[in-house]
Amino acid sequence: MSGSFGDMGNLLKQAQEMQRKMDKVRAELKTEVLVGSGGGGVVRVEVNGDGEVQSVDIDESVASSGDRAMLEDLVLAAMRDALSQASQLREKRLGAVTGGLNLPGLF
Repeated sequence: MSGSFGDMGNLLKQAQEMQRKMDKVRAELKTEVLVGSGGGGVVRVEVNGDGEVQSVDIDESVASSGDRAMLEDLVLAAMRDALSQASQLREKRLGAVTGGLNLPGLF
């Protein structure tokens, strides 16, 4: 019986170590900056690796065009691009910690 408790203790230690690594990776992701763009770079959106928007930059030529629908489309495209990059980076970095296991609620 003591053997099974030893195995449980070992599993608990492994889970705690994985949690520490995950916390470290999440902290590192908050410092990563990814840039998404729309319209060939006339709209740029910066997000961190956690998917939090840091800034939006719109070229003056687009901002003063008066074409609201086009501007909305460009901002949306830039956001999708940046958030997709952040998602891929997050999956890659956290997946390295989990050994590729798909753990629900983790990403």
